[in-house]
Amino acid sequence: MEDLWHELLGLEADSHSITAGQMCARAVVVFLVALALLRLSGKRTFASSSAFNMVLKIILGAVLSRAIVAASPFGATLLASAVLVLLHRLLAWAAFRSKFIGRLIKGAPVQLVKDGRYCEDNMRRASISHNDLLEGLRHGGHRASLEGIDQVYLERNGHISVVKKKPKPGPAKQGAEATLNTNRPQ
Repeated sequence: MEDLWHELLGLEADSHSITAGQMCARAVVVFLVALALLRLSGKRTFASSSAFNMVLKIILGAVLSRAIVAASPFGATLLASAVLVLLHRLLAWAAFRSKFIGRLIKGAPVQLVKDGRYCEDNMRRASISHNDLLEGLRHGGHRASLEGIDQVYLERNGHISVVKKKPKPGPAKQGAEATLNTNRPQ
């Protein structure tokens, strides 16, 4: 049985001697291993665009591809991939437990708008132009202006988030509430 797996996966093959069938068999195994590793790494790993998560995505893809084409030893490549995912989980746990480590690994949000006004210095440091910020507002379903906007942040994952101004209760609203309250049965 062991000889069958050896032959099927081409465990002794290198990038010059591996057959198409062995590459296909390796692709199936790597796919299943990658799926298990992604489940282990957590849902947010591949949903987020943070640099912390992007590093895992890129390296994991590069390492696992080497296993398929026999550019590196098959078992060692799968083991290295598991180590990468475990390291990612360990750092994510440490970032959750420590604000300092979280900031070091994941960064910090940058305020781009405060009290409805551009924070020019922060925008310059983040390389966000006025057009980039307005694009982020439109993408979030807001008007392409700062009207009604209190704060805007460039989040740690690179997305732009918006805090709207709180509506001030006007006399008409208070009057309508008063009317509703007086019409209630006691």
